[in-house]
Amino acid sequence: MRYPAVGLLISALAVCAAWAAEPPCPPSPIIERAEFAFDERILLAPGSDNWPMTWAADGHQYTAWGDGGGFGGTNSDGRVSLGVARIEGDASDYRGINVWGGKDPEAPAQFSGKSYGILALGDRLYMWVSPGSGEENNQEARLAWSDDWGHTWTRADWAFTKADGIMVPAFCQFGRDYAGARDDFVYVYTTRLHDPAARMQRPGAVDLLRVPKDRLRERAAYEIFAGRDDAGSPIWSHDLADRRALLDDPSGLHRLSVNYNAGLERYLLCVEHSEGYVGNLALFDAPQPWGPWTTVVYAEDWGGFGATFYWCIPNKWTSPDGLEFTIVFTGTGPNDAWNTVPGRFTLRSPERAEGQTHE
Repeated sequence: MRYPAVGLLISALAVCAAWAAEPPCPPSPIIERAEFAFDERILLAPGSDNWPMTWAADGHQYTAWGDGGGFGGTNSDGRVSLGVARIEGDASDYRGINVWGGKDPEAPAQFSGKSYGILALGDRLYMWVSPGSGEENNQEARLAWSDDWGHTWTRADWAFTKADGIMVPAFCQFGRDYAGARDDFVYVYTTRLHDPAARMQRPGAVDLLRVPKDRLRERAAYEIFAGRDDAGSPIWSHDLADRRALLDDPSGLHRLSVNYNAGLERYLLCVEHSEGYVGNLALFDAPQPWGPWTTVVYAEDWGGFGATFYWCIPNKWTSPDGLEFTIVFTGTGPNDAWNTVPGRFTLRSPERAEGQTHE
């Protein structure tokens, strides 16, 4: 695989190190800054948005989109409420194929909805499906799964509902076929739902669920993060009322994605903060799934694109040392599409890292 040669493009890079607003977490002790080659942006699938990513055992990546025709389609041509695509190739040379729904798909879509969480595990794909857009999207999150690489899907007979305070869940992504996972659990992140009618949830709180990876389809198998014990180890509970936020942002948070960067041994959490649809990207990092979280990027109008609102960093398109990556994002207006931009992390020197204060 050829990774973006961003180290040779410093003059073309925009640096996201200075924060336009006050972040809720201290600076990362590991990552000094993130740089993005905004002038190398690729835009495809106009009219289709969202695009969570997962890396499957077959070597391809799978993703979901909403309200469009997917790859080769437009906002009206091939439009479906929810579609699934396969991404073949490296970050510098890839193509998207509509698997389920969209323009000229391999299989027709079976149901409507939206998804911000998709996971490849063995020969099965899992996907969290919410009913639709806006307030409707916050009514429930129902698990669906596919045993034929996304061509047909089965939905669970249970769901997390708005009464549970769980909104558009996202799976933590590890390596190909979940390789490199820290244990035998699947971790699920969600912004805590306070007001189903509001886009930005204030105060912003991130909750964490875990489930044995061979029991994802069982509602009773899910546990929620309930704080830490006196030794600092995580506490888990089957009662959602015991939840404790692992990250708080009083300014508000919305949709998120999480991946484990094996090269840096850091969990990376991308989330929209403070105000919706204006490109307010927050990128936090942590040594464990539950934290402690520190800040890498806390931007307003990230990239100068205006109305962007969801970001993820696919593990397949991250270099082995964890420094070079591609970020996938979407938005509204001209950004209502599949978008990619290459990037690079710069690490702190040992001396500067030692001087950072963190838990």
